[in-house]
Amino acid sequence: MIFDKSGAVVAISQKEHRQFTPQSGWVEHDADEIWQNAQAVIREAISKAGIRADEIKALGITNQRETTVAWDAQTGKALHPAIVWQDTRTADFLNGLSQVQKDLLVSRTGLAIAPYFSASKIHWLINYTAPVKQALAAGNLRIGTIDSWLTWNLSGGLHITDVTNASRTMLMNLETLAWDLELLEIFDIPLAVLPEIKSSSEVYGETSADGPFGARIPIAGILGDQHAAMVGQACFEKGSSKTTYGTGNFALLNTGTEIVRSKHGLLTTVCFKFGDQPAQYALEGSVAVTGSAIQWLRDQLEIISSASEIEGLALQVKDAGGIYFVPAFSGLFAPYWRSDARGVIVGLTRATTKAHLARAALDAICYQTMEIMDAMVADSGIAMTEMKVDGGITANQLCMQLQADVMGIDIVKPLISETTALGAAYAAGLAIGFWQSTDEVKAQWRQDRRWHPESDEKTRTIGAARWKQAVERTFNWVD
Repeated sequence: MIFDKSGAVVAISQKEHRQFTPQSGWVEHDADEIWQNAQAVIREAISKAGIRADEIKALGITNQRETTVAWDAQTGKALHPAIVWQDTRTADFLNGLSQVQKDLLVSRTGLAIAPYFSASKIHWLINYTAPVKQALAAGNLRIGTIDSWLTWNLSGGLHITDVTNASRTMLMNLETLAWDLELLEIFDIPLAVLPEIKSSSEVYGETSADGPFGARIPIAGILGDQHAAMVGQACFEKGSSKTTYGTGNFALLNTGTEIVRSKHGLLTTVCFKFGDQPAQYALEGSVAVTGSAIQWLRDQLEIISSASEIEGLALQVKDAGGIYFVPAFSGLFAPYWRSDARGVIVGLTRATTKAHLARAALDAICYQTMEIMDAMVADSGIAMTEMKVDGGITANQLCMQLQADVMGIDIVKPLISETTALGAAYAAGLAIGFWQSTDEVKAQWRQDRRWHPESDEKTRTIGAARWKQAVERTFNWVD
C-alpha cells in the first residue's frame, strides 16, 4: 500500500499466498513465494499510483509476527518452509520443559508457554531439518520472522528485526529489549543466527537498486502486524486499544511505559518503540482462528466459494439455530492457552443448514473477541465503552453488528480499515520527518462507521454462557 501525507491510500495491490498443512497441527508457508509475491505487489502498487519509485520517501514493513523462516546467507534461499504462527508441532517439546524453565520464560518475556511463539519453531528447524543443520555448521544460517526475511531480501543482506517482532519470539527480555542468553540456552539457539534488534522507527538501511523498487528507498519502519495496527489506529496513549480482525483476532491495550503482568490469560508485549524514545508496552489477547475459520468454510467444506459470501449466507437465518462453532483448529489462545483443544460444532439438529453454520462462524469471531476484551478490562481496571476495530472482516456489516450485540458496546471502524499497513507507513514516515509527530498522525484518524448494540442484556448473558459451555467441550482432545 502507498499512502500520502494525509494518510490517504494512493494505491494498493494484494496477493494471497498458499497455505500448506502437511499433517495435523502443521501450518507452513513458502518463504520464497512470499518474497516473489512481495515484489509483485510492490511493482503493481507503484504502477497503479502512476509514480516513479524514487518518489517514495520511505518504506515500512509489517508482518505476521511469530512465523519463522531459516535461510542460507550465501545463497539467500529459504532452507525449509516457513513455520506459521498457528503451527503446533512443538507442543510436546514445550510440555517437556521444567517448571523452572517455564517460569523463567514467562517472567522474562511476558508470554505464555505455547507453540505459537518463534523460539520452539527455531529449535525445531535447527534440530530436525538437515539443510538448516548444514547451514549452521557452515556458519551461513540466518533465522528470523518474516520482517527479517523481507528486509534481508529488499536490502541485499541486512539482518535485523524490531522490538515488537523480537518480543514475540520468546527469546527477548522485555526489560532489556535484548536477546536473553539464558532463554537462548533453553532452546539451544546460537545468538549468531538471530537478527539485530532495532527500534520500530528509524532508518535501518536502503533497498537495493536492483530490487523491486529499482531505486534506493530508506527502509525506516518495522512493526509486527498488531503493533502496526495500534500505530495506524493512533493508539499512542496509555489506555487506548484496538482489535484487528485477520486470519486470527488480536486486541491490544497500550499500558504506556509500564510492563503490566496479566492475571487473566493475556500476554505482555512491546507495543512500539520510536527511535530513541522509551518503549511503550501493551497487554494483548490473541485468538488463533477467526478469519481463517471462514477460509476453512470456503476451502475445506466448500460451502462458500469466496470469503465475501459468508455475510449473505449468514443473513438467510435469524440466528445460528442454537449451534456453536468453536474453531480450536490448533488449540485455543487467550484467555485459555490450551494446545490440547480442538474444534467443535455443538447443538446440531436435523434442521441445521449451511446458513446456520455460516452464522455460527461469525458468532465465534465475536464471542472469542468478547472473552479477550473481558480479560483486558479485568487486568487493567479500565471499563470499555467502545472498541476500535480494523482488518478485513470489518467489511462484514453483520459480523460487526453481532460484535456490538455480544459485547453490549459501540464498535467503531476507521475510514482506512487496513490500519496495519498504515501503521507501518506512519512508523517509516515518522523516522524521516515526513510526519513530524504522533500528534500529527493522531489528527488524521477518521471514523467510517459505528455500530450500536441492539440486543438486550438477557440475550447477551445466555449467549455468553452457552458459548463458554461449547468452549469447555474442546478441552483435553489431544493427549
